[in-house]
Amino acid sequence: MTLPSPAAAAPSRDAQSVARLTEMADYIVPFTLRAVCDLGVADLLADGPRPVRELARETGTDPRALLKALRALAGRGVFSEPEPEAFALTDLGQPLRSDHPRSLRDAYPFIPADIQAWASLPHSLRTGKAAFDHAHGRDYWAYMAEHPDESARFDASQRAVTRREVRTLLPAYPWSRFGTVADVGGGNGAFLAALLDANPGMRGVLFDQPHVVAAAGPVLAAAGVADRCTVVGGSFFASVPSGADAYVLKRALYDIGDDDRALEVLRAVRAAMSPDARLLVIEPLSEPGDAFSWGKLYDLLLLVMRGGGGRSRARLEELMATAGLRLTGVVRTRGLPIVEARPR
Repeated sequence: MTLPSPAAAAPSRDAQSVARLTEMADYIVPFTLRAVCDLGVADLLADGPRPVRELARETGTDPRALLKALRALAGRGVFSEPEPEAFALTDLGQPLRSDHPRSLRDAYPFIPADIQAWASLPHSLRTGKAAFDHAHGRDYWAYMAEHPDESARFDASQRAVTRREVRTLLPAYPWSRFGTVADVGGGNGAFLAALLDANPGMRGVLFDQPHVVAAAGPVLAAAGVADRCTVVGGSFFASVPSGADAYVLKRALYDIGDDDRALEVLRAVRAAMSPDARLLVIEPLSEPGDAFSWGKLYDLLLLVMRGGGGRSRARLEELMATAGLRLTGVVRTRGLPIVEARPR
């Protein structure tokens, strides 16, 4: 048997590297996928293939332009083109339907403000500060407060992400031991609603900025838990509601890049906690190594959008100790880890 020479093997490896890097650097498919999700094309294909002209009429788009977009995504397996200029949904594309039990339709909105922030990524890499602030002259939450339509789409994306997270977080921890859970920085209540739905004897407190929790009513009502949940608006840098058995900070601390500001939140939560209460910090931990994790991508996302990012377990433990808390353990899940702490 003749083995390939090193010189012959190198071009093959190089070609594979070029192909993989080209795929990773492509922004055509991600942008197109988000735009097609916004249009709801997958919903229109739920009952079978349809001509692109019908799809264009129902989505208010140009037929030739939509044809280019769907063909680009068909080339990646999201749709298929069983007949010329007619498209069908593939198995890969099924979760893009609104009625899919694991729907991702709202998870990837096309929000121009976010895209403009990513265009300023070099600013974040040079300065370590949020590209979003640089691009828009205000921070993410101030911008969203001024743009309710975009804020609503962001909230919808968080609901979709939370549905994914719930499947890993709820079975991984003994939530039923708590009578009242306060979700601090809990957005529109999607996670708390799922938690209360799974634990009928539990009560909840949803706490976030007033314009954010204003959208919580329909979310809590849809889950049938509105009568067991108190909604409170305010700033978690100042104080949080007292009296809960557990306080949840889910993807909240890593939003805050400045450790001193994160410490303000931890101190506010500690001040509200009884001696037997627990704090559950649910967010990616910054960890070294080559293994893929969503936390590593979230780390960069948070830098660009909010100037934040993940912290190591050791750094989080230091901040907790300064705030009067003791880290008691980390529960690993298939998604985000759950870091548990209690008053010192």
